[in-house]
Amino acid sequence: MRPRVVDLFAGGGGFSEGFREAGFDVLLGLEADWSAARTFSSNFPNAVTLPRDVREISGRDVARYVGDVDVVIGGPPCEAFTTANPNRMREPLDRLYVDELGQLTLNFIRLVGELRPVVFVMENVAAIMEGGLESALRREFERIGYPVFFNVLHAEDFGTPSVRRRVFISNIRINPPRHGRMITVGEALEGLPPPDSGFPNHETVTVSSSKMRRIPGVPSGSSLYKFRGAKHLHSNFVRLSINKVAPTVMGSVRFIHPLEDRVLTVREQARLMGFPDSHVFHGSKDEQFNQVGEAVPVPLAKAIGTEVMKALMEEGARKP
Repeated sequence: MRPRVVDLFAGGGGFSEGFREAGFDVLLGLEADWSAARTFSSNFPNAVTLPRDVREISGRDVARYVGDVDVVIGGPPCEAFTTANPNRMREPLDRLYVDELGQLTLNFIRLVGELRPVVFVMENVAAIMEGGLESALRREFERIGYPVFFNVLHAEDFGTPSVRRRVFISNIRINPPRHGRMITVGEALEGLPPPDSGFPNHETVTVSSSKMRRIPGVPSGSSLYKFRGAKHLHSNFVRLSINKVAPTVMGSVRFIHPLEDRVLTVREQARLMGFPDSHVFHGSKDEQFNQVGEAVPVPLAKAIGTEVMKALMEEGARKP
């Protein structure tokens, strides 16, 4: 029987897709956003989809649907912690214990304690380790009986065609073998038909006429404008370089095609995150872009899933 996994912040299903490709049986996805829950449901028809807030769910509720689980995964919202948020709380510990979105991380920990999986993996931005947060999270996990490791990984090292640095907090060390070479934007977009040709999530994205007039003048690697985060400036409407890895994909960020004077489609942006073309996104265009940008890149998720599978197969792997 394949190991059983539940995803507590399922989103559009990137984390779960990687684990499915690594050989896991995805049992359940918990997701409060209706459009993201619809996306998860359509791509994991054999799993239970719970369109509920994690704060309303107990481990007993999950077990009622799926029984015993081997692995719990999830990526609680990063807005409370990310440096891209200019309004994040000044005191690091307030981001976890006071900010309502930050508190969702504590609910992940609560559910891990109630479900008692053999392995858990929680994804977030590396900034969740700043200013005493790492120690606080270590204490919270140890309080429910789990040791904890902070595994910082770069998605581009594992076959993702875009840059992404994330921490995966787990009760095992996760250090997958690297892919060997970087996958470029050109390789990622290769073989797609033109937009509006009937391919799923591959419709033209409309932008304002003022942006459209300026896009032809944006050279490779440059951006149309920048916005300020908590610590530094971030670029938006970046003209991708065809022979390089793409910058970090975010839900609010749009990319300009490397060779054409237009914005990437949802499908093209999904390819930069390693999603298979069979993975269809639902909701408005902005919701689809958010689902892509907030996901764990599929190749990275698969690499992590493969490491978790190895840990489960080791003799003596048991619930703590």
